[in-house]
Amino acid sequence: MSACDHTSSEIRDSVVNSSAKATRPAPPSLAVTPEEAAAALGMSRDSFDRHVRDDLQLVRRGRLVLIPLKELERWLERSAAMTLEPRDGTG
Repeated sequence: MSACDHTSSEIRDSVVNSSAKATRPAPPSLAVTPEEAAAALGMSRDSFDRHVRDDLQLVRRGRLVLIPLKELERWLERSAAMTLEPRDGTG
């Protein structure tokens, strides 16, 4: 089959599909799901819900729940700082 035998829509589809296959870097994530947040923190979803989730500001849209990465970073910084302070005031 020669190039002349292809319809214009077949050629267009071929060009669109080949450009879609070109690998582009994925845009950086600004927010993650609770499952992804738990995995990023190295804990189960159950532990995340029990110990972390209530301390975070969440984005809710319908049934979708997202946690901004900046919010996870803030929680980590605050939690790490709390564990470094001596409990009895002696240091």
